[in-house]
Amino acid sequence: MLKAEGVYYFFPATYGMGRSGVPDIVCCVSGKFFAIECKAEGGKPTPLQLNEIAAIRKSGGIATVTSTNAAEQVRGFIKLIRGGIKPLEIDSEE
Repeated sequence: MLKAEGVYYFFPATYGMGRSGVPDIVCCVSGKFFAIECKAEGGKPTPLQLNEIAAIRKSGGIATVTSTNAAEQVRGFIKLIRGGIKPLEIDSEE
């Protein structure tokens, strides 16, 4: 879906050498940093992941937690970002 939307993205793999807690997918949408932490339905982010998400938001980026089957939700975020609107954060953990 990200490819079809023309979004630049990659899956950072730390393999024990990188920064732990970084979201699963790192994107650039219309010049905006956008990170996605994917969880299985009912899954919750770890405290380390929540810290990384908070750091991204504090620096002006956009980060969200979504279930692995929520492609339409992510597509909605992409449309909002392209429209210049910062999406409301949907995470209930914070």
